[in-house]
Amino acid sequence: MIYPDNFEQKIGFDKIRQYIAEKCLSSLGVEKTEDMSFSSNYDHIQRQLHQTEEFIRIIQEEEDFPIGNFFDVRQALKNIRIEGTWLDEVVLFDLRRSLQTIKDIVSFLRKEEEENSPYPYLQELAGDVVIFPQLLTKIDNILDKFGRIKDNASPELNKIRKEIAQTTNSISKSLNAILRSAQSEGLVDKDVAPTMRDGRLVIPVAPAFKRKLKGIVHDESASGKTVFIEPAEVVEANNKIRELENDERREIVKILISFTDTVRPVAPDIIESYEFLAWIDFIRSKARFSLDINAIKPPMEDKQQIGWNRAKHPLLYLSHKRQNKPIVPLDIWLDDENRILIISGPNAGGKSVCLKTVGLLQYMIQCGLPIPLDESSKVGIFDNIFIDIGDEQSIENDLSTYSSHLTNMKFFVRNCNAKSILLIDEFGGGTEPQIGGAIAESLLKRFNERGAFGVITTHYQNLKHFANENKGVVNGAMLYDRHQMQPLFTLSIGNPGSSFAIEIARKIGLPEDVIADASEIVGSDYINMDKYLQDIVRDKRYWEQKRQNIRQKEKRLEEVASTYESDLLDVEKQRKEIIRKAKADAENILSEANAKIENTIRTIKEAQAEKEKTKEARLSLSQFKENLSSENNETDDKISRKIQKLKEREKKKKQKEKPSSEKISETISIGDNVRLKGQTSVGQIIEIQGKNAVIAFGMIRSTSKLDALEKVSKNQIKREHQKSTFVSSQTSDQMSEKKLNFKQEIDVRGMRGDEALQAVMYFIDDSIQVGASRVRILHGTGTGALRQIIRDYLKTVLGVRKFQDEHVQLGGAGITVVDLE
Repeated sequence: MIYPDNFEQKIGFDKIRQYIAEKCLSSLGVEKTEDMSFSSNYDHIQRQLHQTEEFIRIIQEEEDFPIGNFFDVRQALKNIRIEGTWLDEVVLFDLRRSLQTIKDIVSFLRKEEEENSPYPYLQELAGDVVIFPQLLTKIDNILDKFGRIKDNASPELNKIRKEIAQTTNSISKSLNAILRSAQSEGLVDKDVAPTMRDGRLVIPVAPAFKRKLKGIVHDESASGKTVFIEPAEVVEANNKIRELENDERREIVKILISFTDTVRPVAPDIIESYEFLAWIDFIRSKARFSLDINAIKPPMEDKQQIGWNRAKHPLLYLSHKRQNKPIVPLDIWLDDENRILIISGPNAGGKSVCLKTVGLLQYMIQCGLPIPLDESSKVGIFDNIFIDIGDEQSIENDLSTYSSHLTNMKFFVRNCNAKSILLIDEFGGGTEPQIGGAIAESLLKRFNERGAFGVITTHYQNLKHFANENKGVVNGAMLYDRHQMQPLFTLSIGNPGSSFAIEIARKIGLPEDVIADASEIVGSDYINMDKYLQDIVRDKRYWEQKRQNIRQKEKRLEEVASTYESDLLDVEKQRKEIIRKAKADAENILSEANAKIENTIRTIKEAQAEKEKTKEARLSLSQFKENLSSENNETDDKISRKIQKLKEREKKKKQKEKPSSEKISETISIGDNVRLKGQTSVGQIIEIQGKNAVIAFGMIRSTSKLDALEKVSKNQIKREHQKSTFVSSQTSDQMSEKKLNFKQEIDVRGMRGDEALQAVMYFIDDSIQVGASRVRILHGTGTGALRQIIRDYLKTVLGVRKFQDEHVQLGGAGITVVDLE
């Protein structure tokens, strides 16, 4: 249960929902974002968190996850329930692309064995999703890659379009002949070309000559300086074109109706598959938002607890991040022994932010969203979250702020239990302090008796005393720097906080006599108690810092001791190995020496003391001793070299222990050619931002971590370019087939600017691939906007050598001829 109804606005979750919705790829994900709600079901929350965590890993580690073409055609599918209705080309194209995306996502998630899947929760989500490969094949038989109906979608359509093409060519020839005649007679300017008006080919003529050219006047320019005449000779042919276009449209509708009849029976299953696409879009947007706020899936237990280390308010974190300002994290622990935290401290010291952070993060986690805190934290779940914060004064209901506060307290007392968490700001405020404090203490007593959890901010001394004297309630203070007179926005649990009212009043310049009178009014006991509180907080902060420094030094000493111990073990192992090997070498040498001596003695005996033989034996023994001495020296050298190598290895080991980003930053700088490790595409560093770098891959910019990049030399780029010229047989076959089916002209007349530009881009790419030397683009004359867009694009293509108007007899300014390199 969540109370009140505007809970999300009070803690800022409405903005979180908005952030996530903006990251969705389609209305499918936005709908899921709007439906996201609080849950107290442990298994449901865990499943959602696991799904989001897995998608975070996909974003960070996978490059081939399909995220394009998230289209919502559910309404169009619902509209075809009636026989005779059909899906138009645009919807059909969206259906084809989104069904392909569903198929690709399901294939991605099912590519691993179920027991070995790195994404088991997402795989479970994709388990029963139906894909429609046969439907995709049927759509591909109807639509081309630009989403237009193919000529061969039906034999009749093919026949009609051929007849349209023939008639259009005939009209074009006739018009060009008429145009040349008119130009020779001076009725039309030399640079004028036939154009299209209301679907009919016409010739632009000056008003003064419109009577001299027989035909029908269809239109005139806005300035009135040009009229558009359809010559009498082509009127009939243009009429025929119009009839053929009507026939074409009827045949297209017939094709679409036929296809829709095959879709209608499976439309409910397709809509169900779109439900899966909606979940994927929603989970992806949650994952991207989690990365923005450095959120994690924390350890969670199915019980009531808050054990958070370094928790951050997501909206505050994003705001400070944009301003390059640090954020003070929150450490807060509530368990069965200390369930209710009473936070006191100065105004503007961060009490309300602390309370809102608790409410927002707990609500987020129970909506299935990762939250920004340390991995050492522990998270629990609550059945109820109640909040009382802000000015609830209402003119309509005749409620004052305090009346509204008491109305909320009445609801809390009636409905709270051991599975509830209460978030109350300025508890008891809004009325006369003594009675307000008394009512607040009475309510706090009942909250505690019911076993509720809570975070409550207050200035009342009696509530601080209650927390000290009652089990289950604990004091907390927002720390304040007395010397600099500024809040530290840090929560300290265990002691109450001072409001620092006297100090703040003195800082802002309130007259000293006013402060003295106020101190006398409240009495020395109160002033001294507030001073003692400040001293306790100050001392606690001092000793906390001391303890933290000691901990850090102890940890450092442990690390150093561990390193030395490890090094000593390594040295001892190496020493034992050297001694073992030396002993083995000595034994071998001794054995060889004994054998040599015995052999010498035997030789002398056999020679029966012949001087020459004895002399030779002694000489041989002397040489052996010299060799033995030499070997000993070599062994010493080997040992010295071994020790030197060990020292060098240790030095390299220490160098490797440097952060990888430091090593990379020493070698990679702005302007260097780099590539992602394991990839082949080479880009150029244009900016370095800490541990990240911005790389330009042609016209595309990408951001990557420095330690994921490797530097590429110019010679290496040349060698890899030479290697990349190798073409596999499969690629060669595909290119051969593309060359056979390639047409050297494209017709974009009647298309929108962006649609035509995309078609031309694909066409030019294909032309360069198949090695065409010259191609034609039919764009018509019209206003000239389409022609200008296409030519602006052609100027940017490296493979285009030049482009110009077609010969006036073949279409003139209505056609652009492109010569390719």
